[in-house]
Amino acid sequence: MRAATLFATVALALMLLRPVTALTSQAAPEIAAQMWLNSEPKTLARLKGQVVLVEFWTFGCYNCRNVEPHVKQWDERFGPRGLVVIGVHTPETPAEHDVENVKRYLRDHGITYAVATDNDFATWNRFDNHAWPAWYLIDKKGIVRYTHVGEGAYDQTEQEILQLLAEP
Repeated sequence: MRAATLFATVALALMLLRPVTALTSQAAPEIAAQMWLNSEPKTLARLKGQVVLVEFWTFGCYNCRNVEPHVKQWDERFGPRGLVVIGVHTPETPAEHDVENVKRYLRDHGITYAVATDNDFATWNRFDNHAWPAWYLIDKKGIVRYTHVGEGAYDQTEQEILQLLAEP
């Protein structure tokens, strides 16, 4: 009996550690930021007609740092074609709550896309997000069409971006 419970626990833990990718089709919730960095405030309602990549991250997260070059590259490559990248900085530690630390990180790491601060987890909760990093791709009509939690799936995510950009 104990071996079965241990096996089930280990299997569940391994499942939760794997990156998760899903195709979805629900309306994107609005972003509730305390402050916007690198940008004037943005609303998803005003961004209809564009493809939006919402990335939940925090600067102290090792996995977030690993995906950072990919997100920056997508912003640079696909921004001129209609992709809008919005980083939602949702802190995990007390130091990550300090907006000056977030600003310094953005400057030091050359992050130029819009970043919404989410110290109260309002946007995190609206998206029903549960981990860092996580991406939500929103189509031109404001529908979440793709999500990915964790590292990896870079080629698949890029294909999803290209597909959404090609849609009328």
